[in-house]
Amino acid sequence: MGSRTALVEDLMERFPHVPREAVFKEDLLRGGVAFDDTALSDNEGGDVKPKSYFIFSFDHGTLPELGEAALRRPPEEIILTGGPYDLRRTVVSVRVNPASPYRVAAGADGLLGLYLEGKRISDVGVPPMPEYYRHKLSNGKSVMEVAPTIQWGYLVYLTVFRVCQYFGAKEECQYCDINHNWRQQKAAGRPYTGVKDVDEVLEALEIIDRYDTAKVSTAYTLTGGAITTKLQGRDEADFYGMYAKAIEEHFPGRWIGKVVAQALPRDDVQRFKDYGVQIYHPNYEVWDEYLFKMFCPGKERYVGRDEWHKRILDSAEVFGARNVIPNFVAGVEMAEPFGFTTVDEAIASTTEGLRFFMSQGITPRFTTWCPEPTTPLGKANPQGAPLEYHIRLLEAYRSTMEDFGLSSPPGYGPPGPGNAVFSVSSFMDSLPANETPAAEVGTGTPVS
Repeated sequence: MGSRTALVEDLMERFPHVPREAVFKEDLLRGGVAFDDTALSDNEGGDVKPKSYFIFSFDHGTLPELGEAALRRPPEEIILTGGPYDLRRTVVSVRVNPASPYRVAAGADGLLGLYLEGKRISDVGVPPMPEYYRHKLSNGKSVMEVAPTIQWGYLVYLTVFRVCQYFGAKEECQYCDINHNWRQQKAAGRPYTGVKDVDEVLEALEIIDRYDTAKVSTAYTLTGGAITTKLQGRDEADFYGMYAKAIEEHFPGRWIGKVVAQALPRDDVQRFKDYGVQIYHPNYEVWDEYLFKMFCPGKERYVGRDEWHKRILDSAEVFGARNVIPNFVAGVEMAEPFGFTTVDEAIASTTEGLRFFMSQGITPRFTTWCPEPTTPLGKANPQGAPLEYHIRLLEAYRSTMEDFGLSSPPGYGPPGPGNAVFSVSSFMDSLPANETPAAEVGTGTPVS
């Protein structure tokens, strides 16, 4: 395959059941996109919603390597539509890569487009600055810093602990740059609160609730680094749970409450439920036993893969299987030096994991791996996994769901190409658009 265009078109032809929008989206997520200066935001003072760096960098370079994009942030997400491939509305999380063959730039008409190897392939829409981002907290902090929204406004992302207690080469997950991202944001002089105060979070949510009159924001996610000992005198369940408890007391039923945390013992999981959490994401990261040990040394040391999986199954007895949605990092299965060397092997392994959980009624979801350069796997695999792996995963994912009679998980908005808002992988874009979505937990109107 001599060009990226030829590769993409070949995959669209070979896998016609995978939406063409998902092929482009996965390629942008795995390899990033460059931005012309005409396509950057004016940060919080402009009309475009800027990238918030809500937990990881999700970039293919450090901030000093991004040039103007480090000074004037790119948009949080972009929407692809139209063009020669007649793309339906596709929301894509922005991952900056100055060396990417994809570039967002303004054309001669002044309108933004996505260019692949110099050819315009779609129109590009950028998220407008939401009204709630224009208002500060009483202490002067921005709403974007405390409670950014992603997925085109659907999800309030509350990273309340911005570092991880799995620290250093012997404990950090080998694909994760949460700790480095914290360091680079602070080094750049950007506001980047390490542990967010509960009252700050509540004040930011009050501003969002007041100005989000259309109720576009429908869910919130509580997350952050793992807590292996204590943080502010609390264990992991109580630390993240105290935010959920406060939010549910102040805004009962306003948002679907989700928490991303480690796979915890059942009693701890019950505390999440008691605090008002409605969806639990105990991420299993990678399925293969050997790769879990190599890529997630801290999780293997403190919990262990078998116990991690047992806890996921146990948590379904607390939340119900539909409301336990563990994430995996799609693509690390093929990361050198330990990963699978063929797409066939990688897909077989990942599908084994999908079948394990889906046979129990648990529907995993996934984030497309971005090989951040400060991570061990990113350094060794700057190109990430082959695009074919990602396209075949979408096919395998949908097929496995159909085998077990499952539908799209709650808390992710509408499924289907042209409808989906989940921006860090294409799993929702690849599910049937005419599917009757699973009942959303809680209240609120999904983005349409």
